[in-house]
Amino acid sequence: MQDALRFAFGTLSVLHVRVDRWDRPTAGHAMLAAPVVGLVLGAFAAAAGALTAWRAGPLPGAVAAVAALAALTRGLHLDGLADVADGLGSGKPAEDALRIMKQSDIGPFGVLTLLLVMLGQIALIAGQFGHSPARGALAVLTAAVTARCALAWGCRRGVPAARPGGLGAAVAGTVPGPAAAAVTAACALLLTAAGLPYGRGALAFPAALLAGLGCAALLLRRCVRRFEGVTGDVLGAMAETAATGSLLALAVVAPV
Repeated sequence: MQDALRFAFGTLSVLHVRVDRWDRPTAGHAMLAAPVVGLVLGAFAAAAGALTAWRAGPLPGAVAAVAALAALTRGLHLDGLADVADGLGSGKPAEDALRIMKQSDIGPFGVLTLLLVMLGQIALIAGQFGHSPARGALAVLTAAVTARCALAWGCRRGVPAARPGGLGAAVAGTVPGPAAAAVTAACALLLTAAGLPYGRGALAFPAALLAGLGCAALLLRRCVRRFEGVTGDVLGAMAETAATGSLLALAVVAPV
């Protein structure tokens, strides 16, 4: 378990963690442990956002939370989202689309997608901070945990790697479906417990988790059909899609 946590924090955050094992079993355990990374990074981002919202208002608080998450991950998931948008938007065969995704530059589809997703996240989080700093903080934490929970589903057995090299090939197909479901259930229980101060509204947070995972599943299905498998970029795009979907669900299911 220690090796799995090292792998998870070493690959999914800026935290300086020595990774000793890179084998596929460890990679699979790391993807199952990814929500722990989301919990830690989400707590930092939630605290930054709540403090800023308390002192400067909901919108600056939302910007602070989104910026903190981006900084704590080196923009890893956002980069993957932009690359996948360029690959899907290119309309080219799988091999050519994967080559476009691997390039270091960013195309118009990537720019537009990044802009819309980040503006959407900021607007949705600002709405939650508009209710209270605590409510906004819990929304940020929900989004961060949901994003990392989606990684386990993207790496479940039966989902192939789109190409032989890279992080995607290292983690693709390493997670048993029942294990991903168990992690999802644990995350849902955790979010329910965190939302207990809101009474019956506590169920909105696990509902947001499931909604976000549903959005990520739709993207995964599209990418597997389009690219014939997953890459590290696809996993990053799934994380951002899951986070945004969970925030949107919170706004719809439990409007402030």
